[in-house]
Amino acid sequence: MTARKEVPTVAQSTETDWVSRFADEVIAEAERRAPGKPVVVASGLSPSGPIHLGNLREVMTPHLVADEIRRRGHECVHILSWDDYDRYRKVPAGIDPSWSEHIGKPLTSVPAPPGSPYPNWAEHFKAPMAEALREMGIEFHPISQTEMYTSGAYREQILHAMRHRREIDAVLDRYRTKDKPGAKKPKQQQKPVDEAELAAAEGSGAAAEDDGSAGAAGYYPYKPYCSVCERDMTTVTSYDDETTELSYACACGHGETVRLSEHNRGKLVWKVDWPMRWAYEGVVFEPSGVDHSSPGSSYVVGGQIVREVFGGEQPIGPMYAFVGISGMAKMSSSKGGVPTPADALEIMEAPLLRWLYARRRPNQSFKIAFDQEIQRTYDEWDALERKIAEGVAQPADAAAYSRATRTATGELPSTPRPLPYRTLASVVDITTGHDEQTLRILSELDPDNPVKSLEETRPRLDKAERWITTQVPADQRTRVRDEPDTERLAALGDTERESLRLLLDGLDDHWSLDGLTTLVYGVPKIQAGLSPEAKPTPELKVAQRSFFALLYTLLVGRDTGPRLPTLLLAVGADRVRKLLAA
Repeated sequence: MTARKEVPTVAQSTETDWVSRFADEVIAEAERRAPGKPVVVASGLSPSGPIHLGNLREVMTPHLVADEIRRRGHECVHILSWDDYDRYRKVPAGIDPSWSEHIGKPLTSVPAPPGSPYPNWAEHFKAPMAEALREMGIEFHPISQTEMYTSGAYREQILHAMRHRREIDAVLDRYRTKDKPGAKKPKQQQKPVDEAELAAAEGSGAAAEDDGSAGAAGYYPYKPYCSVCERDMTTVTSYDDETTELSYACACGHGETVRLSEHNRGKLVWKVDWPMRWAYEGVVFEPSGVDHSSPGSSYVVGGQIVREVFGGEQPIGPMYAFVGISGMAKMSSSKGGVPTPADALEIMEAPLLRWLYARRRPNQSFKIAFDQEIQRTYDEWDALERKIAEGVAQPADAAAYSRATRTATGELPSTPRPLPYRTLASVVDITTGHDEQTLRILSELDPDNPVKSLEETRPRLDKAERWITTQVPADQRTRVRDEPDTERLAALGDTERESLRLLLDGLDDHWSLDGLTTLVYGVPKIQAGLSPEAKPTPELKVAQRSFFALLYTLLVGRDTGPRLPTLLLAVGADRVRKLLAA
């Protein structure tokens, strides 16, 4: 196994390395707010459905900053709040419509989807995300909001919010402009690419932009869950600050009076809940999606409520942009079939997925490739590794690589012999995952340094195989001919016949990946009276494309396919001769 070259764990220039820049700010701010105490950064996820790759940015951004802080020797806690006490809002695609009877219940009170081994809806969607985070080397301190609310942990904060409900209402009222005559439409600080991106924000931490708008009985920032139907279709009808007696009526017909100093079946509305938790946890850094950046949003309003009501301070909070999927529609966790981190980790190694988030500033959108672009992504990654090994990488690129491949606690697992992803994908495509055939081909790629065991190429080999079998449509899979295309061979022109002869004559002397690359590009050069090392001309490129199309047609029955040197190795010299012999 070749060890990765050591690179600086901190970038030389914080101007180009966003993680170092935020770490500087957070360390200074934490020292000002709570000197000597652990630095607290936070993420929040709502397990209302599949937690997708857009939501991962909610965790990766503070993780990278927290990890940088730990590398510098500071104690840092990364809180991950599971918003599992949020209401169940809608039945996602693919789930029996009968689940609509649970709308309005806490996510932890909703049965898990059919066939799930988990006790409830929230746990069903939390588990794969938590496992993916562990695989990516992300350390976090999980907090279940169901446990916090039902245990009474927030009791004093709830009573405090109720005592100060008029002040909260006054803050919220500054932004309740949409129903006021002549009100201007709030300006978005970052224009989304399209409407689907706004839909993608669902599940990004807030289940709803609820502020508990005032009803006939006044404004109350607390929403009880009904003790009979368990839903939050409730309206607070009265509250007494002295006795803490709260009366509510539910849409199901039930009504009752409870003592809020003892009641644990309800929660603060989101726009009050979030700033309450900032103060309660002492959060110094927490990012949020661009959907929270407009005037009147939960982040903007929360900044005032945390100061004016809870006596705390708003975290440093960069807005992060959306993450898309190459070749697919924008992600929305309210719809079925959106790719999750677990899905991504099936087809790519954890360091690569970390790198995609580390190399882009939070406010930069980017896409994660599930289509053919994944091969180009891996090519970029391998090229960066070579620059790191040669010591010629830019400081910011070296820092992003370091953050991708290791954390403050150690290096992430890697593939001992990282062969090109596109090569591995082509090989497993052609061999349909047959281990013996795969090893034969891989051992012939570089005869001077042959692969001796498939274990050397794992887990990258397994990721490439999974990509081929799950993401490449059947009509794009490679199927090598069983018998020669006699009709096409019979119709060959003299130039085509000569090109095949030159190729077959050179097979034995060029039977390696590099050798076959030289050979297939060199045949048209030789036919043009040039040396195999000649620079390509426009005319030569046309001839090469025609030659390649001929080989693809005779080998796999279409005019494109995997890279020809890889394809030839995979097919094997004897079978190549059988299929190309004119």
